[in-house]
Amino acid sequence: MRTGGLRSKGWAGLAAAVSLVFAAVTAPAASAVPEKVSSPDPNLTVTSVTLGRTAVAVSGLNTVAVPVTVVGGYDTDESYPIYLNVFLDRTGGTGPARYMVAALLTLSSGTIQNGVWKGSLYVPSTANGTFKVSGVMQGQTIDGSDGSMTSPTPFAGPSITVTGVHLPKIGVSILPKVVPFGSAYKARVAIFDSATGKPYGSRINVQITWDNLCVEHDGDRYLTNTSGIVERTYPAAAGDALNCVRLRGRAFDTAGLGWSVSRPGIVGATPSKTSAPVGTIVPVNGTVAGAPSNCAVILQRLSGATVWRGVSQDVVRQSGRFTVLAQPPYVGNVIYRVYFPTCSRYQAGLTKPFTIRGY
Repeated sequence: MRTGGLRSKGWAGLAAAVSLVFAAVTAPAASAVPEKVSSPDPNLTVTSVTLGRTAVAVSGLNTVAVPVTVVGGYDTDESYPIYLNVFLDRTGGTGPARYMVAALLTLSSGTIQNGVWKGSLYVPSTANGTFKVSGVMQGQTIDGSDGSMTSPTPFAGPSITVTGVHLPKIGVSILPKVVPFGSAYKARVAIFDSATGKPYGSRINVQITWDNLCVEHDGDRYLTNTSGIVERTYPAAAGDALNCVRLRGRAFDTAGLGWSVSRPGIVGATPSKTSAPVGTIVPVNGTVAGAPSNCAVILQRLSGATVWRGVSQDVVRQSGRFTVLAQPPYVGNVIYRVYFPTCSRYQAGLTKPFTIRGY
């Protein structure tokens, strides 16, 4: 299955800003849907696939239409229109697009059972490299969002070489950089020419969205200004899901960027006892906000006036809880705290110091 009101700081300022949170990349974030058990459509027969050109050159945000012809048939008694979609996979080159689709080819001659379908492949500059026809699929939806369990019928067809120049690049900065739990936040998106580092000078349609709309359907559309900049406010709930920017082509994403927002490290812990005989193990139970499972937590003991030493360690469970073990080494008040090191998108955090008295 495949898927397919801003205050500008000026281009130089934004170019610097977008690098603060995420590196600007061009690899599509939304180029595949979660794996399903699928199989080719047994009703589809493919005899040949022909591309109208073997090589094209594409610049910037433009696309080049390449004629595509399929000879084959679809075994059905229905009279509704049958559309065919031709998939091409990358076989060489360095462009960020990993596949292309010539979508919604229509019956041009013959019958549905034995006919000729024609349409176009709209080639973007991000396809820079070589692509080869790999399969054909029937239908009007090709991203799996209709629940279809059908995959393309394999077909080793012709290749096309794409020379892409001035490829679009996407940069994103998140405001604030670390998003508090339960708070809305903003994504500032910049689209620019990877060769010059400058905007294209035109307004660009982009999808800035989240969750399943990053991998299926069309997402929320926004229009950049002529400097290639646009801003979206995300709801608080989006902070716990995949976020993304998608540059949509006719049938597939030509470029994209996905991310998860940074979260604060909020950790709390309470000892099961506030006093215990020297050498006795005292469990200290706690939680980390957001439940970053498998991230480490470290129990630290104050040694002298300023030095904290690690004495016990655990990992956060899926519930967000953890247990570390204190063991008072001497008679008197022993001061502890729990340290949560930076882990994935979660920032470092500390509990307030607490005391266990040894006796």
